[in-house]
Amino acid sequence: MSSILIRLTMLFLMISAANAFASNRVASNYGPLQVYAQSPAQAVSLTPLLRSGFSLSHGQKEVYFSGTAASVWAETDDYFADYYHNTLSAGLRWQLSDSWMLDTNYQWRFSSNNQLDSVTTWFHDTLGFSQNGRADTPKHQNQIYSNDGIHLTDFSGETLNNAFTLYLGYQLFQNAYHGLSIGGSLYYNTVDSGPFTNENFEQAVQLNYSYRQNRHHFHSTLGISFRQDEEALRNIPYNDNALMYGLGYEYQVERHGWLIEIHHYQGVLETDNDFSESSNEVLLGYRYYLDNSAIEFTVIENLLNMDNSTDIAFTLGYRINL
Repeated sequence: MSSILIRLTMLFLMISAANAFASNRVASNYGPLQVYAQSPAQAVSLTPLLRSGFSLSHGQKEVYFSGTAASVWAETDDYFADYYHNTLSAGLRWQLSDSWMLDTNYQWRFSSNNQLDSVTTWFHDTLGFSQNGRADTPKHQNQIYSNDGIHLTDFSGETLNNAFTLYLGYQLFQNAYHGLSIGGSLYYNTVDSGPFTNENFEQAVQLNYSYRQNRHHFHSTLGISFRQDEEALRNIPYNDNALMYGLGYEYQVERHGWLIEIHHYQGVLETDNDFSESSNEVLLGYRYYLDNSAIEFTVIENLLNMDNSTDIAFTLGYRINL
């Protein structure tokens, strides 16, 4: 049995078990979309997640799962990247007390042909976005070249990162309308073989503020991540720290939620090209609320700098309140 099939089987069993023990109630405190950074450099390191400033109910647990398919396209005088990356993620969020919340997460990101090139071309044409040279290149490739000596071709099936994250949050203030929390993350990533072999340990702190009134839910996060003596492919050094901020809004009507988020990530690589600059992602999401769970679908598109972020990505997630 392949490693992909084993991981998918484990995720299915976890979803089935969580759903069997879920309580029967409609929940409205899922907060922002459960979507991580998709920009190539940020996706394989620790980047703070946009989180709600509100706590869950005392003792409440949330189990969540998601799958993401992403397409990267970047072409400059310094580098060329045309590949797919996909992510399977699972986690448990647990409100330990009125003040403390624990969130544990596992992410497996790998490269394989998800057939997004045709979808991406159609999506950009429909919205009037530039193809930025994509239409002139053969579809469904996995390759990275750069003046720094990177020369990777046909790395489909390779693991990009295999990461565990532990987040501990503390509720500073909360009432019916406002929520303010602070938290810290520990992140460990290990890839034992292949072109993306790596082992890194990173940390982050963040401040989260949320406001809600009736159908309107607003969320914001300001965070900073820390790393030391870490390098990307071919000994390209990471910056010791990087800022992140995110803004999100949800309009909720009964069981339907429409969401928009903007995530800004400071450049994390010490290079003389676009990867030293910030990347920006806009997320358009739809959430359907079931009695004890929610289904989320998200489209992620890059903004402003087209050559250091993922061209487009799609995420499907399932979240269960226990």
